[in-house]
Amino acid sequence: QLQLVASGGGLVQPGGSLRLSCAASGFTLDYYAVGWFRQAPGKEREGVSCISSSGGITNYADSVKGRFTVSRDNARNTVYLEMNSLKPEDTAVYYCAAHRQFPQVWEEPYEYDYWGQGTQVTVSS
Repeated sequence: QLQLVASGGGLVQPGGSLRLSCAASGFTLDYYAVGWFRQAPGKEREGVSCISSSGGITNYADSVKGRFTVSRDNARNTVYLEMNSLKPEDTAVYYCAAHRQFPQVWEEPYEYDYWGQGTQVTVSS
């Protein structure tokens, strides 16, 4: 069975940090690009970041550039999203998704083959 599990979300104050994890089971992430998406209530799902299978290429939404960092540890079959300087507008359910090789348009959800269940991030005082 192929599964992605997103974890690490929670409640954090503005300006704080969280590290999200995306762990794969049943398959290896070595040959997959991994994207991070988020969806807030009443809004469309949007691409946050993407990392190539080797980790050599990364992409970020303009809204998170300079604040979020995506990385991966293929030996642990895990991708991370380090989120710093969090803002209330970052509040959303965060999802990770896997795409074999690399997507043509990284921020389009339909490009991805496998999805995790999502983890809630709430930024509030």
